[in-house]
Amino acid sequence: MSDQVISYHGYEVTVPADWPVVDLSTDPTACVRLDRPAVYLGRSTAQSDCPAHLAGRSQGLILEPLTKTARSTDGELQRAVQDAGVLATAYYAPGGAAAARDVLDTGRVTAKATRLAQPRAAAVTPSIVATGNLQGGFAFDTCTAPSQAAMDGWLYPNSGYKAVGIYISGGLRACNQPNLTPAWVAANAAKGWQFLLIDVGMQAPCTNFSSRMSTDPATARAQGRTAAANAVASAQALGFAQRSAIYSDLENYAAGWTAACKASVLSYVSGWTTELNTRGYVSGVYVGAASGGVDLSAEYYNPAYTRPDNLWFARWNNVTNTTDDKYIPASLWTNRQRVHQYDGPHDETHGGVKISVDSNAVNLTAPPAPVTGFDATGAYSTASLKWTVPAGHQVIVRRNTGTTPPPLPNVGTAVYTGTASSTTATGLANATSYAFRAWVKDSTGKIGPGVDTVLIGTGATVAASAPAINYGGSVSLYTRATRKDTGASLVGVPLSLYARAKNSSTWREVARVTSDGTGQASSVQKPTVSTVYAWGYNGSPDLLGSRSGNATIEVKPTITINLAASIKLGTTTPVYGYLRPQHPGTTAYLQRLTGTSWPTVTTTKLNTTGNYGFNIKPTARGTSYYRVVWLADADHATTVSATKAVTVS
Repeated sequence: MSDQVISYHGYEVTVPADWPVVDLSTDPTACVRLDRPAVYLGRSTAQSDCPAHLAGRSQGLILEPLTKTARSTDGELQRAVQDAGVLATAYYAPGGAAAARDVLDTGRVTAKATRLAQPRAAAVTPSIVATGNLQGGFAFDTCTAPSQAAMDGWLYPNSGYKAVGIYISGGLRACNQPNLTPAWVAANAAKGWQFLLIDVGMQAPCTNFSSRMSTDPATARAQGRTAAANAVASAQALGFAQRSAIYSDLENYAAGWTAACKASVLSYVSGWTTELNTRGYVSGVYVGAASGGVDLSAEYYNPAYTRPDNLWFARWNNVTNTTDDKYIPASLWTNRQRVHQYDGPHDETHGGVKISVDSNAVNLTAPPAPVTGFDATGAYSTASLKWTVPAGHQVIVRRNTGTTPPPLPNVGTAVYTGTASSTTATGLANATSYAFRAWVKDSTGKIGPGVDTVLIGTGATVAASAPAINYGGSVSLYTRATRKDTGASLVGVPLSLYARAKNSSTWREVARVTSDGTGQASSVQKPTVSTVYAWGYNGSPDLLGSRSGNATIEVKPTITINLAASIKLGTTTPVYGYLRPQHPGTTAYLQRLTGTSWPTVTTTKLNTTGNYGFNIKPTARGTSYYRVVWLADADHATTVSATKAVTVS
């Protein structure tokens, strides 16, 4: 196939010879159609003479002045040629990205113009809710977003329309959108226009479109999610906020389609809906009433599929309501969730401007606005949550373990449902992060975008200078506190040391210490009974509280022993001493070393002051060794006196 060289503003590019060239400076109303191979030169602000509805994509090229940021999207590859001041857009059919790149790679600057820096895209804060409230009104849709003059000429009541359908994304979007900018959206929203956002992506596998969804339901579902994510990015770039509805344009598929084709469509729509809802947008689908409308209606209650929030169906019967359709029961999508395209492509003229349009009856409302001020303050095993909910609405709060919140209000663990402005989440695991999401549900049952807050889990260690001490002694308890997500130390935060008697279940705070620059802290304690210690961080607005493991410090009573160093054979000699703390009435054991063991010789009870006394009368000469033992109780550990040697002569 032969080629031709196209020159525009000192920039040359080689394209196939059979691509027609359309100069928009001499033909300003020509429609820049992406479903045909062509080269379009320039940019026109005149109202394009485009058909009302197109779907499909071919390969071609648009060369225009460099007045906006190059932004490649699905089906369009853009390059900014700054030396020539040209923006080159190679559009392509699905799978044709490499061929489009090859065309752009032939480009070269032949005559430098005044060098133009690529304009920076202005930051856009999404703030416009598409078709927020249009009950019983009318909308038109057309392939390319109309010029501003056309929008002004058609502004209600010049026409009967209050909303316009615009094609914002999708690999099969077939018309160029020179007018569709954030400024255009903002200007028309300010004048009262509402919007139906349309994505033309993959089509049913039982069609002849160049881009078709997979016949594997799982893959089709994933394809729907990807398409939704891309559509949200395009919507946000134009200034459309959460709560906006975005419609996947699923063109009519032929009668007699297979069950596999139906399963693919329903799976794709399920993925599309899940992803949009997860991102706080409303899921819409544009379908033929007799194909997609039938399939979606048949499986409306099937839990295997996630149905779209809004249904836009095409049935050109000129019945200007949204419910009177033989294919779609009026009992479905009843909560102001419908658009009926009642008239197909036709020309209308308003304000002196003619546009080819489709006409639609609309009955839509947006979901409620999200909660504000959603925040969480962590404690140990609980979190205090608060928010502000619009009057008359419910709030739904759910949680997930980790830092990713539940995507939808029927996923994750339920925390709260009601009209209050706060709650306490209980039963939270130690050293674990939690992500919470709150949704608003209005009186009609519509659910708004989720709002998130995350509490990062923390952890604390515990260590002791000794596992046991003598009564009256001291022990040092150490800790280090960290975040569970990064392992970073918690520096300069209060850490609490908790204690309970070994035979008790009641904890009490015995010290509070500010952590140092490494997240460490310590405290010296003098327990009088055997005690269990644990360090803890009590939480904050960003962090969940935590507790360390336990460290048990055994406290051994002090026991003394007194015995003469030498005695005469046949003499009775006292062995005496005391136990501190006193344990009146408990048993003291006198033991004598025999070989390598210490059998008990005799026992006695401690008196009211904790003293004991024994009498011994050795029967053989030599040296004997004695000790006194007190066995552990619930409060104290076993203790053994010093060993005393006595020589019998």
